[in-house]
Amino acid sequence: MMLLEPQISQSEVELERHSSADQIRANSSWAERGEFWNSQTAKAAPKRRKRERNSSPLILCGHGISLRVERHTLVIRDGFTHYPQDQATYRYFPGSREIPTRILLLDGSGTLSFDVLTWLGEQSVALARVKWTGDVAAVASGSGFASDQAKVSWQHDTRADEAKRIAFAADLIRRKLIRAIETLGRHFADTPLRGAAIAKLSSTADRLLNDRLRELNDIRVLEGECAARYFDAWRELEINWTGVGRKPIPGDWRQFTTRSSLANGIKAQNRAASHPVNAMLNYAYAVRLAQLQLQAIADGYDPTIGIMHHARRGKPSFALDLIEPERPQVDSTILNLIQSHPLHAADFVLRPDGVCRLSPQLARAVATAVA
Repeated sequence: MMLLEPQISQSEVELERHSSADQIRANSSWAERGEFWNSQTAKAAPKRRKRERNSSPLILCGHGISLRVERHTLVIRDGFTHYPQDQATYRYFPGSREIPTRILLLDGSGTLSFDVLTWLGEQSVALARVKWTGDVAAVASGSGFASDQAKVSWQHDTRADEAKRIAFAADLIRRKLIRAIETLGRHFADTPLRGAAIAKLSSTADRLLNDRLRELNDIRVLEGECAARYFDAWRELEINWTGVGRKPIPGDWRQFTTRSSLANGIKAQNRAASHPVNAMLNYAYAVRLAQLQLQAIADGYDPTIGIMHHARRGKPSFALDLIEPERPQVDSTILNLIQSHPLHAADFVLRPDGVCRLSPQLARAVATAVA
C-alpha cells in the first residue's frame, strides 16, 4: 500500500507559523513575569536575635515540589513556575534555628512522605496547603493539637449564650469597619463614593458600639450593607496593565466592578473569581486564614468551634471569626501591590469557565506580602 503525504496549503503553513510565534511570545511573557515577581519577593529576611527561631514562612509553588527526609535532614525542592528557571533547594538540619516555623504550599504539584510529616512534627513546623481557588485545602500543626480546656470551654460557653455571642460578633465587625475606613482613606481619593462608604461604615460602627442588638442576623445584615458600600468605592481603583499590545486582556479587567464573581451565574458569590483583583483577594484571604488557623491550634483553641460563624464539617469556623477584623488589612496589602506594580496578562490564567487563576509566581508574591 502506498502512503500518500498530506498536502499542506500555504495558508495552513502561515497559520502554523503565526501560532508558533504567538506561543513563543506567550512563553516569553510568562518567563519575564516569573522573573519579575521573583525579584519582588526575594527580599532580605528580617533580622533576628542570635538564638531566635526563623519566623519567616517558607513559601513553595509550581510543579515538581519535593519534600523528603535524607540522612535525618529535610531536603526541599521548590517547584518550576516558568522556563528557564533554576530549581531552588533547601536543606534543614534537626534543631537548626534556620528551620521555618511554617511552610506554605501554594497549589502546584509534587510529593512528600510520611517521614516528612514526622520530621515536621518533631521540629514543630506547621504545614498548610492553599488551592488556586483561594480555599485552604489542608492544615497540619507542627506540634499537634493539644487543646487548652479552659479556652475550648470559653468557645462553647460563648457560643451557647446568645447575648455573649452577639457582643462578640458586634465587637468583631466594629473593629473590621474601623480598619476598613482606614484602608479607604489610605488608598482612595476623596470622592463621593469614598465619602458615602466612610459615612456608612462610621455610623454602623457607632451603632454596633451603642445600640442593643437583639439578633446575630442583624449584625450580618449591617455587615453586608457596609461591604456593599465599601467595595462600591473600589470602582475608582486604577489598575495599571503592561504588555496588553502583545497579550490582550478582557475589557472588564481594566477596572474593578464588583466583589462577586461573574463565573457563578446569577448567584452572587465571591468564590471562583472572574476578575484579577478578586482572585488576588481570595488568595490573600486564604493564606491569612491558614495562618490564623495554625495560630488558633497553637494557642489551644479548637479552630472548628466558631462563635459568629456557624460550625460546619471541615470548616475552620473560629479562624473565620478571627479573620474578620483583619480583612481590611489584607485588602490594604493587595491594594499596595496593585497600585505599586503594573499587572500583566501573563500574571493570570483565564480558564474556559471564566474563572481567573493567579500565576504561581504572583501567588507567591501575594502570599509573601500577606505572611
